[in-house]
Amino acid sequence: MSIDNGINEMCSLTLVNQGVDISTKLPSDIATLITSQISEQLNTGVLVVDTDFNIVMWNRFIQVHANKSTEQVVGQLIFDVFPELPQRWFQRKFSGVLQLKTPSFCSWEQRHHLFELPHTRPITTDSEFMAQNCTFLPIETSGEVNYICILIEDVTDVCHYQGQLQKTLEELALISRIDGLTQIFNRRHWQESLEQEYAKARRHEKNLSLIMLDLDHFKKLNDNYGHQGGDKVLIDVTQTIKSVLRIEDIFGRYGGEEFAIIIPETDIDGALDLAKRVCETVAKTPVSFQEHILNISVSVGVSQLNDDDMSYEKLIANADEALYQAKANGRNRVCTTLDVVSETLSA
Repeated sequence: MSIDNGINEMCSLTLVNQGVDISTKLPSDIATLITSQISEQLNTGVLVVDTDFNIVMWNRFIQVHANKSTEQVVGQLIFDVFPELPQRWFQRKFSGVLQLKTPSFCSWEQRHHLFELPHTRPITTDSEFMAQNCTFLPIETSGEVNYICILIEDVTDVCHYQGQLQKTLEELALISRIDGLTQIFNRRHWQESLEQEYAKARRHEKNLSLIMLDLDHFKKLNDNYGHQGGDKVLIDVTQTIKSVLRIEDIFGRYGGEEFAIIIPETDIDGALDLAKRVCETVAKTPVSFQEHILNISVSVGVSQLNDDDMSYEKLIANADEALYQAKANGRNRVCTTLDVVSETLSA
């Protein structure tokens, strides 16, 4: 079927469930001319297929983007002309439209594209093909649905800018969770994570331990080398500590020169081993600042969730007490809540 003949026939078709008869009182040749010009100037692809999946009509939009001639396409099986189409999915979609006699829609968010039509947008996208919204319209002739019209809308711009927006939102969400200097979790997000881990440990009766650590003599470092020197120490020590942690450990900056590590599904012995490794690794890894080599140490407190701990704040308080016990015992060492109890009893 030629385009003109196809359009002429389409002028007498009825769009099912649209309630509109697109026949007209205009003379047939004028109606054909108007319909042809509209179809050819639309910035939307129009592709009409019969019930045997043969293409009976298409418009200039698809012809230009597919870079094929009408002679190569009209009368051909749609799967031969566009072999990239998901044939089984496509057949199911057609079957639903034919049986229900209702339009169907496929968004670019469901499938980025059905037809591999190159986009012509002067923007960089993740795909060389245009993002598409595709609408499947049942078309009646003589009371039966004998054709389906596929409208192909180019939504490459929408897809691109939606992707950019999503990326920006994800970056903003990350910024809200990350400490700007050290690039680990900030206190707010870290504390929310601890609350969640506390709830999981209680619900599933799992172990949960916590490490609190503080850089020794950090004020003196700031006084001697300025805030730039102090910042360099915080950044480098953070990276040193990260190197000995597991993926599942949750590391955050608690405030100033104080850091905290949530250790899920780990008892006090496992947490103590990790704390000692952190303490020893930091002590063995000097920080270079300008022409200076700075030897750094940390004091570490460790606590484990107990049956009588009624909130995650108690876990923090216990680790904090152990941290201050480590400082009182001479710094550059690890103490646990058991050391605090032992020190209290011996006092």
